Amino acid sequence: MEEPQRAVRAVHTESTVTVYQAYSPVIGISAVREGRFPAAWKRDRMTWIKPSFLWMMYRCGWATKAGQETVLAIEITRDGFEWALRHACLSSYVRGLHPDRSTWQRQLKRAPARVQWDPERDLHLRPLPYRSLQLGLSGEAVGRYADEWTVAISDVTPLAREVHELVSRSELDAAAALLPQELPYPGGDELLAALRP
Repeated sequence: MEEPQRAVRAVHTESTVTVYQAYSPVIGISAVREGRFPAAWKRDRMTWIKPSFLWMMYRCGWATKAGQETVLAIEITRDGFEWALRHACLSSYVRGLHPDRSTWQRQLKRAPARVQWDPERDLHLRPLPYRSLQLGLSGEAVGRYADEWTVAISDVTPLAREVHELVSRSELDAAAALLPQELPYPGGDELLAALRP
């Protein structure tokens, strides 16, 4: 079956969805230990959450990039995730989807969340022909994410290293078997109706 061009694929349960972020060990290890983001975590910045494990691996270079050595799997409430999507604006102007550029700019300025669609990645981190969601949170959404939506934080850096090691040895079936099982997100079509170019 062909993958939809833009869809949310994620690890999810009846009440939660898992997203990924990468941080320095100072922030990442503290977040895992405390089960919440530490004081050093900047609430005044936009924070990008990614439901795609392999897109996160592309972004952080398999946990080797400076300041991204600790990869976190953050389990958040589906209610929170869906609130963010309902209050999101596309991060770029799309003719035909937005009435005009100035209307989009006003929406973007007011929106506490923004959506960006980036090429999904394969095990070699090469782009695939379909895209995965990145969800940027700012303002009210950041506070809700940190204080209300986060259910659990775990360190998946060892998993990232193990998968990368298998890929480097061309053991792709073994690497693929370790990947989180990201399935289509229920109700995604309705939630994304205004967020797909």
